[in-house]
Amino acid sequence: MLRGQGLDSLKIDIETPEATAIRVAVISDAAPARNGVGAYYADLVEQLNDHVAHAALISPTVKDGVWEGGLMFPLPGDSTQKLCVPSIRGLMRRVDEVKPNVVIIPTPGPYGLIGSQIAKRHNASVIIGYHTHFEKIMSLYWNRIRIIGAVTRGYFEVCNRILFKQGKLVLANSQEMVSVAQRMGAPAVELMGTPIPKSFLDDPVVPMNSEIKRVLFAGRLAAEKNIEAFLDAANDLPDIEFVIAGDGPMREAVRKRVDKLPNTSLLGWIPRAQMQTTLDSIDVLVLPSLVESFGTIAMEAMARERMVLVSHGCGILEWPELSRGLFVIREDETVTQALARIADLDHSVRKKKAQRGRIAAKQLNEWTIITWLELLKRGVDGEID
Repeated sequence: MLRGQGLDSLKIDIETPEATAIRVAVISDAAPARNGVGAYYADLVEQLNDHVAHAALISPTVKDGVWEGGLMFPLPGDSTQKLCVPSIRGLMRRVDEVKPNVVIIPTPGPYGLIGSQIAKRHNASVIIGYHTHFEKIMSLYWNRIRIIGAVTRGYFEVCNRILFKQGKLVLANSQEMVSVAQRMGAPAVELMGTPIPKSFLDDPVVPMNSEIKRVLFAGRLAAEKNIEAFLDAANDLPDIEFVIAGDGPMREAVRKRVDKLPNTSLLGWIPRAQMQTTLDSIDVLVLPSLVESFGTIAMEAMARERMVLVSHGCGILEWPELSRGLFVIREDETVTQALARIADLDHSVRKKKAQRGRIAAKQLNEWTIITWLELLKRGVDGEID
């Protein structure tokens, strides 16, 4: 990670030829803020537009709970998410409006596959974002129905391989995902960091309590998130308030358990604009995932100077600077035991850890934007091979 060299010092001035040459289209199947990938590119586009001629996110959208963006089908294994098939003509028109010379494809769905072909009309450099190990996640959903599981995993593997061939470069946000992409035949793979909303870093921090009073899980209510471990802790620690923010295929199962826990509340999916306020209201974020390519919500909580407790399944631990600002659930302990261990620490120790996490989150966000800007310039100059 870069140190001692701030974003301002490396900023590509919008008046320079380099900046005015960069026009970026992100073509994604993930709606903004509905999952980690959607949040990643919404945040990236927001920050890139401070430095380049134009950056646009082209994807399905969700307005007042209604999905828009083409023909809608439930995502296999999660009816709360949609697989959208766009109008080819409409998608071409949206891309033509951007006039991109770099196209980023972060998803192996219809938007991504069609978008990679449209990019050729503009002779744009194509960069593939590889964020989700779909094959591994699907094994959690379909391990009992082998035929469906095999078909689903096969679909994602084939689509990813197609995109890897279309792109000049594949980017992944953890070393594990880099290795997976390489095994799947990606010709060139690089590690890329994760951006977060500017307000999470710029707004003043709300001091956390001297004791652990409120704990949050935020994310999809799905098998890979290991939400049961969080609910078990809520049952074991009745004096602490547990809050769940999210939606997903396990929503009803989670709701049934929450109804029996007086210290636990289920907020459902909350808009991204409210997440900062939600994080400011808690003391600890818990991410007990079995499979988590990175864990953006953990970095967002770190940015708000909150304690963050993660499992060994979270890719964020592969970033040394970030890992030093995290608490980790040990292999031999439950979420309950991990929270009790943290609660036994002196408040000054917990506060120092949270402060270290905020500094690390700010550094990684800065490094990420710098690296993206340098990469986009390489794309415009035809230097990505």
